[in-house]
Amino acid sequence: MLKHGILGLLNYRSMTGYQIMEVFRDSLNYFWTAQTSQIYRELQTLKKSGFVTDTAVKGEGRPDKKLFSITDAGKDELIRWLRTESCLDTRSRLLMLTFFRGELTAEENIEFFNAVREEVMQFGRSLDKPAESALSYAQYVSSPENSIYWQMTVEYGKMYMKMLEEWCGKCIEMIGENKE
Repeated sequence: MLKHGILGLLNYRSMTGYQIMEVFRDSLNYFWTAQTSQIYRELQTLKKSGFVTDTAVKGEGRPDKKLFSITDAGKDELIRWLRTESCLDTRSRLLMLTFFRGELTAEENIEFFNAVREEVMQFGRSLDKPAESALSYAQYVSSPENSIYWQMTVEYGKMYMKMLEEWCGKCIEMIGENKE
């Protein structure tokens, strides 16, 4: 998925590895995390596959940079992925942890769900940053109207966080009822 995320970003405009990392940090990071080393490693793989090219850009008084651009083959790969990738991923670390929580005490489990709920609430509050980033990055792409899809991902994140917060409350309620 990181490969396709990078191709998607480069489809908007050419960027350095550092710029790609910034976009991940400012907008994609709330639903897909990537370390700087992963991004640079993936860029090299994409280059070897013929999906991106790089151009050296002289840095005046600074180290030279590599500006990465998507190739026609990279655009074809992005479109192929968008048309064929299944969006359902049923794997969930949270649900795996929940499924086996019967091995712990009710108090530990209530503490667990309270901690998850607090983390979800904090994360939900942080979703204003990606919303602002989506609007600011829209000016850099050739089709700013595409930013509506970025806004859709932010809206999904907000709704998902709200659902998780309510679910944690329901789990705590069910544990309490089971204790009695």
